Amino acid sequence: MRIDVYLSFNGQCAEAFAFYQSVLGGELMTFPFSAAPDMPVDPALKDWVMHATLNTGEGIIQGADCPPEYGPSKPSGFCVSIQPHTVQETKRIWDGLSQDARMVNMPLAPTFWSPLFGMFIDKYGQPWMINTVADEAFVAANTPQ
Repeated sequence: MRIDVYLSFNGQCAEAFAFYQSVLGGELMTFPFSAAPDMPVDPALKDWVMHATLNTGEGIIQGADCPPEYGPSKPSGFCVSIQPHTVQETKRIWDGLSQDARMVNMPLAPTFWSPLFGMFIDKYGQPWMINTVADEAFVAANTPQ
């Protein structure tokens, strides 16, 4: 079984996913509401994204603009979690995605479980957690006894 994250936006999905692709790379596909056959669309929302997928090869992030009739689009109780394999890649991703962040919950720093870990809310209101993958030797050497 595979589990992916699906993000909701309020008209910024296309911009957000283009930004995520610029930092994470991968293949991006987006479908506006206006492309849906036999679906009545409010003209004000025709360019909103009905579905977006960013496939990075190791994972997928999906999302859409959430029309008002479908409920609130504010995230709550989750983070998009990324586990880069190197400190350099972690720093690159952090610097890119946290650009103009609304809030840094936990600055990027070493922890006992990871060479670098941090959390922030991006400029689109989406919560992120970046955690460098650590091997068993790192965890053993840094775990308090």
